[in-house]
Amino acid sequence: MELFGWPDWLPGREVPLPLGSAYTVQALRDAQRAAMDRRSFMTFSAVSLAGLAAQWATIEPDRLTSALDGRTAVDPGLVDWLEETSAKLTTLPTEQRQHTIKLMDAHLATVTDLIEGGGHAEHVSKRLHLLAASLATTCGWYRFDQGKHFAAGKLWAGALQAANAAGDRDFGAGVLSDFAYQSNWIGQPNISVDQLGHALSGTKHPTARSLLFLRRARAYAALGERSACYRDLSDAETALSTRASDPAPGWCAWMSPADLAVDSGQCLLDLGRADEAHVRMAEGLALLPKARDKTRGIFLTYQAKGFLQSNDVEQALAVTTESLDLATRIGAERCVTLVRELAPAFKLYRQVDGVADLIERVRAA
Repeated sequence: MELFGWPDWLPGREVPLPLGSAYTVQALRDAQRAAMDRRSFMTFSAVSLAGLAAQWATIEPDRLTSALDGRTAVDPGLVDWLEETSAKLTTLPTEQRQHTIKLMDAHLATVTDLIEGGGHAEHVSKRLHLLAASLATTCGWYRFDQGKHFAAGKLWAGALQAANAAGDRDFGAGVLSDFAYQSNWIGQPNISVDQLGHALSGTKHPTARSLLFLRRARAYAALGERSACYRDLSDAETALSTRASDPAPGWCAWMSPADLAVDSGQCLLDLGRADEAHVRMAEGLALLPKARDKTRGIFLTYQAKGFLQSNDVEQALAVTTESLDLATRIGAERCVTLVRELAPAFKLYRQVDGVADLIERVRAA
């Protein structure tokens, strides 16, 4: 397979627009078009978008209408409301966010309209661009979870444009980290390593650096580069235990010892250290809060893979079934895909009670 450097490796092999405020709106518009297939457009353009607009009209009828028409600049009060509403949407539990993605899409479209209208004070414009970056990132993750990698990449490219226009280098590092995670996910860990190196140069917060080191360790493990992997795991642990004077950036505020433990376990599993991997994964899953059920579903599939490698079929079956149940409940297609990829390994153990049922469930999922 031919490999491409940044930015040519983005899904679809399209060349992203040059970074610069002149291209921000175009990048966001392109992302929104890529994120909407025919069915989703027909489903929400008439219902969800109209409903959201009606809600806005009730709360801020004059300022919203005049701002969208370009007659007046957006004032800070309206931006306050936009930020508060976005925060509520993006922090909902996973099983609720699957029902609100159309509202987030509509919210991103409206923020893009306000940016395009222009005429704002500099501090207001910066807030709008950061809000667009946050929404585009969240919307991109939803598409990634649904296996829509092209749409996810386009949304993250828009987020990178918006973060750049706002002058937020730290947020840009987070977006690059998302691209790197996607690259590793689709089997291009060498590209992931490269992108995470760039991302690490753009952020100083220890929590952010811990996440970036951990993701790069995963990529090194996939490449079989033991020394580099162990070095980054050590750096990730050191960074996460470092006290910071400022709160962690929003894009990595969820990073926790649970993530460090499970992903460290996955690294060890990739490097053939199955027993140690089991211990680390169990530690991490025990620490993970219920609010992060999507992450739990993914971590469970990592654990199941480890049990299968150790020929512990009963344990593998139990955690795989738990993962599939959870993924089905919260609508996490990425978790279902991981379970589907594990299913062939169970075919050797059809005689074990429950295996045939699991294979049939996966086939129907």
